[in-house]
Amino acid sequence: QVQVAESGGGLVQAGGSLNLSCTVTGLTSDNYPMGWFRQAPGKEREGLTCISWSGGHIYYADSVKGRFTISRDKNTLNLQMNGLKPEDTAMYYCAADPQLQVVVTNTICGREFNYWGQGTQVTVSS
Repeated sequence: QVQVAESGGGLVQAGGSLNLSCTVTGLTSDNYPMGWFRQAPGKEREGLTCISWSGGHIYYADSVKGRFTISRDKNTLNLQMNGLKPEDTAMYYCAADPQLQVVVTNTICGREFNYWGQGTQVTVSS
């Protein structure tokens, strides 16, 4: 059974940093696209950053480019968030695509991830 679990959320002041982690279990391979998304109350889910199955392509949304950094070590995905702003407040989700359906390039991240975590809350105070 595939499971995706996020950790590392919390409360931080504006300008601060947080590191989120995501671990995927139940798969025999580590080569598949993964991504971080977030959803604030009353808003649509937003794709923040994704990494291709090979790690050779990384996508960043304009809203986080230069502040957030995605990294991967086998079945663990990390999101280093610096320069946090109140508008970054949201539930953050990790997603994995072992079926290799999601296209990830430096300018595109698909949404067809089939495994999602439960989310971790990030709250940035002003």
